[in-house]
Amino acid sequence: MDVVNQLVAQGQFTIIKQPLGFIKVLQWIFAIFAFSTCGSYSGMFKMSVECKNRSESDLGIEVEFEYPFRLHQVYFDAPTCKGGNPERLFLVGDYSSSAEFFVTIAVFSFLYSMAALSVYCFVLEKYRENNKGPQIDFVATAVFAFMWLVSSCAWAKGLSDVKTATDPERVITLITACNERETRCREVYDPKVSGLNTSVAFGFINLILWIGNLWFVFKETGWMAAFAGTYMPSQEKQPAPDSFAQGGGYGQQDPYAGSQGGYQPEYGQQGGYNEDGGYSQGYEQQPTSYSNQM
Repeated sequence: MDVVNQLVAQGQFTIIKQPLGFIKVLQWIFAIFAFSTCGSYSGMFKMSVECKNRSESDLGIEVEFEYPFRLHQVYFDAPTCKGGNPERLFLVGDYSSSAEFFVTIAVFSFLYSMAALSVYCFVLEKYRENNKGPQIDFVATAVFAFMWLVSSCAWAKGLSDVKTATDPERVITLITACNERETRCREVYDPKVSGLNTSVAFGFINLILWIGNLWFVFKETGWMAAFAGTYMPSQEKQPAPDSFAQGGGYGQQDPYAGSQGGYQPEYGQQGGYNEDGGYSQGYEQQPTSYSNQM
């Protein structure tokens, strides 16, 4: 009990509330439903053969069959309506391969789901270490999803053949006495195959659960981040502008700057003081003429 208590205390059961763990619980439950409804099935149908001589009639011929549906090994005794011993007849068909394959996948799914839940609850950190655990889990989940698809389709076809082979109206045609006009043959009780129909439904439900679980396991693998890290946009970035010139700025010459720097107007001025003590300018000025001179 101490070991159990320590495991329970160390367990991380909140993972069950998350999609990754919750779907595993559903897979575990529906796997049980799948193999139990198919593997524990047993059915029976009943026929009656009424001969002209009533003493030779048999009004309650019961035929029982069960999983794994090796019908060619199922037999029954029917009257010949001609006196003597009854004849022994066998059903037709062997559908054990599809049924056993379906049950096997369900059992292994049950075991894997239980093991995965244990890992999630008790060693979740080691499970996520280096993403190795999620990657293995993803591959196993994909394999089980494919196996559920194959096994469910195979068992659906096998169940259809089982229904045909155990149809009382079809089995009556195997009885030799029923080919006589004076003999009256009819079915009394049809086999109930509702449990087998449910097993097929559970098979496809498991298929949906395992396919849906692929997405949640894939997010744990880290592959999505790897794909996002290597993503390249369709358009390349434009190159950054060249760096400034070493003297500062973009290295463009100022059109207004002369060889000596600065703005220099070309007036050709020659300024200075003349002998009369006035300031004379270098450019020529025309005297202003006045019409009325004093």
